[in-house]
Amino acid sequence: MTGIMRMVVDIGGTNARFALVPAGSLEPQDEETVQCADFASLEDAARHYLQDLGNPVVREAALDVAVQPIGDFIKLTNGPWGFSIEQTRHALGLDRLQVVNDFTALALAVPTLRPDEVQSVGGGTAVAGTPIAVIGPGTGLGVSGLIPANGRFVALQGEGGHTAFSPINKRELDVLGWLLDKFDHVSTERVVSGMGLENLYQALCSLDAVQARSLGPDKITTAAMAGSDAHCTEAVHMFCAILGTAAANLVLTLGARGGCYIGGGIVPRLGDFFARSPFRQHFETKGRFSRYVAGVPTYVILAHSPALRGLATLFQDPQ
Repeated sequence: MTGIMRMVVDIGGTNARFALVPAGSLEPQDEETVQCADFASLEDAARHYLQDLGNPVVREAALDVAVQPIGDFIKLTNGPWGFSIEQTRHALGLDRLQVVNDFTALALAVPTLRPDEVQSVGGGTAVAGTPIAVIGPGTGLGVSGLIPANGRFVALQGEGGHTAFSPINKRELDVLGWLLDKFDHVSTERVVSGMGLENLYQALCSLDAVQARSLGPDKITTAAMAGSDAHCTEAVHMFCAILGTAAANLVLTLGARGGCYIGGGIVPRLGDFFARSPFRQHFETKGRFSRYVAGVPTYVILAHSPALRGLATLFQDPQ
């Protein structure tokens, strides 16, 4: 395979990021991001990307999707595309096409991260050889983990973002009550994601009998960071707090004393606002197990397109 490029594709609910990886390398190159809605299918977007590069020879590809890949047909939960893995492989002339969950790909990238590619939030010390938790909000809420096995890590594929939202104070309980009038199941993703920010803002305004404005997640976070709107600020603080609770739940579930890594498209953009938020306080609020989680470090992933690097590790696996 020397000299032949592999293609990696990180497919979110909104954007798809394409790149090529040379044989023997973990570093993606020729990266291009497209909006999923601009193309009728994954195949069309892939052909567009490869044509832009002069149609290089690609015989293997790995891609991640923002949904649990079960069976041959993939339908994105929060995106427009649906596709057959085998038909796409054949249509693109590939010998091998691997498909994993997007946060599985992110988890695979965690062992490759350099110290300057993460930001520590709070205390704690990682315990080598123990599981690692991975969670992060974007268009949806991704959840994964790394489990040590025979000297290497195995990345989990799951849908932890759709577990039930678990409030820990009265204000959060009131928000849950408001959301239960809108949804038959209030998942953590309903409050910790882009749409989650909108849901929190709308709920808090309604609970306080204040007329909510029509604001998307970007405007809510901008207003919160500027301190220009009290309900936007509370919404983002609550978003961070609930993420802390969810992250700690994941750490306890996995026994993830190796640390908890936070990815996705929202938290890295919050910068110091996130570090000052209630995230870590709620992370450590676990009653009899508060001391346990207080010893687990939490990190924000700052690396550029880490999921593409994680996908590149799949080519190292035995065929």
